Amino acid sequence: MLHRSMANVPFPHVAALHRYPVKGLSAEALDTVDLVPGQGFPDDRRFAIALGAYDQTEPAWAPKSAFFQLARHARLARLESRYDTASEVLTLSRSGKPVVHGKVTDPQGRGVIGEILSAFLAGEGQGRPRLVEGPAGGLPDCGEALVSIIGDASLADLARVVGRPVERLRFRANLYVAGMRPWEELGWVGREIAIGPTRLEVVDRIGRCAATNVDPATAERDMNLPRALQEAFGHADMGVYARVIAGGRIAPADAVTP
Repeated sequence: MLHRSMANVPFPHVAALHRYPVKGLSAEALDTVDLVPGQGFPDDRRFAIALGAYDQTEPAWAPKSAFFQLARHARLARLESRYDTASEVLTLSRSGKPVVHGKVTDPQGRGVIGEILSAFLAGEGQGRPRLVEGPAGGLPDCGEALVSIIGDASLADLARVVGRPVERLRFRANLYVAGMRPWEELGWVGREIAIGPTRLEVVDRIGRCAATNVDPATAERDMNLPRALQEAFGHADMGVYARVIAGGRIAPADAVTP
């Protein structure tokens, strides 16, 4: 078990909140999130870009290999995505300039966006890329609607060993925590934690793949972070998954209590 010295480390607190409405596309920073027991972040990984057949009439979870993903399709990082929950409109931009938008909860809107994605991703996969909507709970890699959590100190320790800054967004987590020792969150597995008014059960460490090698700003593969983790720390994990067991609203600066 990892222990924290309150004399040397500020009290753990939420540093940032993010969701990824479209699996494989860019992050959206959030001011608040309402967590519900048994669910992840609202609208997180709700949509995805299917590589081939996906039955939209009966949405079901599928592994990440069924979709375009940064691990294999670094070009995705060149797109910026913004999803408006109230209007259900997704906007895709490139270099800060909008290129397409549509209401992604209806077939026509998804089709308009799909046409642009087909042109943008030409030659990147088999079949015509299609924007699809997943089932309730979305399309997370782990197959369950969980919250992903990373300690900023762990990112800083990784940056120390690779000798350069490591952007948070490479790891595509929902929640970042400041004020802890490096790797402290890995010791939470099997325990409950409180975040503001909520409670979560930490269920597993998150093993990392080649998606983290892609710079989210440039779409270049410029590091091998799974290898760096393995060589420096004896594992390729960064962050943990947690299941919401008591809901409520959370926001940056909320206390995180193991």
